[in-house]
Amino acid sequence: MKTDIDYIKKIADVMDEKSIIELSLEDGSQKISIKKGSLPERATVIEKEVVKVQEPKAQAEVQNSSQKQLTPITSPMVGTFYNSASPDEEPFVRVGDIIKPGQVVCIIEAMKLMNEIEADISGKVAEICVENGQTIEFGQILMYIE
Repeated sequence: MKTDIDYIKKIADVMDEKSIIELSLEDGSQKISIKKGSLPERATVIEKEVVKVQEPKAQAEVQNSSQKQLTPITSPMVGTFYNSASPDEEPFVRVGDIIKPGQVVCIIEAMKLMNEIEADISGKVAEICVENGQTIEFGQILMYIE
């Protein structure tokens, strides 16, 4: 197995093309493991002027939000979105709720860990963009705050 930097870059490019987040290759005594991304403890609210958009649908959502003066809360990781701590409990937030910095707005399950996502701003929940139990991507918009 060839282990030079160019080879590893080619592997990373293929991972990007195919949306692979983890890969292990083994050839005799050599082994290469590549993992993309990290798992921050809480979400960061990104101002609409600096949102990096990777998908055309998300770009249209951001453009619409800039016209409405909304700020998105985005996912800091790949995982499963949950709007409450358990199926029997009330959602953390609903459209129309007023939130404060540090308030838990959802949970994202990643690698069997439940990560509480907290708001960094205060405001009114204008829209929740994902469904309970939905698989989400890094950077995907979870909700908009007025």
